[in-house]
Amino acid sequence: MDIEISVLILLLSVLAGYTLGIFSGLVPGIHTNNFALMLVALSPIFMDWGIPPTYIAVAIVANSLSHSFHDIIPAIYLGAPNDDMALAVLPGHRLLLDGYGSEAIRLSALGSAGSVVVSLLLAVPLAFAFSILYPVLQSYLGWLLLIISIALIMTEKGERVINQGSLVKYKYKAYALILFLLTGILGTFAFRMESNMNPLINMGSASILLPLLSGLFGASQLIISLFSGSSIPPQKYSKMELPVKRIIRGVITGSAAGSIVAWLPGISSSIAAVLARLFIRSNFEKETVIEEEDFDEQMEGSKEFIIAVSGVNTANAIFGLFALAVIGKTRSGAMVAINEIIDAASLDQQFILLFLIVISLTAFLSYFSTIKIGNNIHRLLAKLDYSKICITVLAGLTLMSLLFTGFFGLMIFMIAIPLGMSASFMKIRRSHAMGVILLPVILYFL
Repeated sequence: MDIEISVLILLLSVLAGYTLGIFSGLVPGIHTNNFALMLVALSPIFMDWGIPPTYIAVAIVANSLSHSFHDIIPAIYLGAPNDDMALAVLPGHRLLLDGYGSEAIRLSALGSAGSVVVSLLLAVPLAFAFSILYPVLQSYLGWLLLIISIALIMTEKGERVINQGSLVKYKYKAYALILFLLTGILGTFAFRMESNMNPLINMGSASILLPLLSGLFGASQLIISLFSGSSIPPQKYSKMELPVKRIIRGVITGSAAGSIVAWLPGISSSIAAVLARLFIRSNFEKETVIEEEDFDEQMEGSKEFIIAVSGVNTANAIFGLFALAVIGKTRSGAMVAINEIIDAASLDQQFILLFLIVISLTAFLSYFSTIKIGNNIHRLLAKLDYSKICITVLAGLTLMSLLFTGFFGLMIFMIAIPLGMSASFMKIRRSHAMGVILLPVILYFL
């Protein structure tokens, strides 16, 4: 194959994956795994056309990375998260209602782009370190997650009340433990009974996480906004007013947490976001009225977390490739698809270099398109009634749960909604609802 034709096919593969990533990122319920499986299924046809499997893998990598940039937009503007962006709904929704929705999108794009740079710099040394530490970490993974869960609960301070008693803080920790256990029990039940899912539309990669996380973090927040009479205010075109040290900390925290997802079994991006949450001091998850002097701290915490959680997903997409090359293990649907097309043993330095170029080019395109869409989507939404948007998205989440996970998934979705809402009534962080994933994984490894 001529060099010019090879370069042309490479660019077309990147653009195809990048475009598919925009679509899957912006449309709730469509996951990057759907397109990865589709490309695998179509790979024999592409190869009959003379397109080598390497270029199909390139499209899958570009799709995965582009998706990790754009999926923040429906999470913030619609309150409709996918599995990876569940925790981003809370600070993102608050920033939107304060008029900083477009800034939140720019911060997310910055977090993802920064994570690409950090991940590329740390990829080789971390790959070497994890190849040595992997057996040890795998043996103690359950205990590690248990420690993270305890730290999450013990850092709960609850609502700040003047002249409150010294024992009140333990009440909120108890509430946090209760929410963690209740959602954990729900998650354990849902995962063990996942075989009962009978989707009306078989997407190939549907998971019980769709109704679980949509109910706990998406629908519950939308219902609260609906009954509290919230509306999307005019969005401010402010510059990103966040101290450089918080930007750097958010990028590094997200990148480090995302690398863990790629290397260790049972760790999802949602769990990594919980880990990143422990390093960010803010009460952005609370629905309570705060004192004026705390407002700036809350806003900065929300913005830093947006950067971190975006970095988690992007770093996961990058480090997953290195985990496949170094230890031959897949931690995402995209990497499973690549492993089916290209044998992990054949991923030599030349292939890795090619994929790094693809990652850099896709990140460059995705950064600007994410900002462009984020800066303009509010104009469309401003013409619509916010309560009607909430109702429409709620109906969409309900319909997706039914179509993609069947009546069993719909039942799980309905149970998850009041549990997600209870965090607001108990004045505690909704991230404790991540017990829905943490507890089942802890029980599995212990």
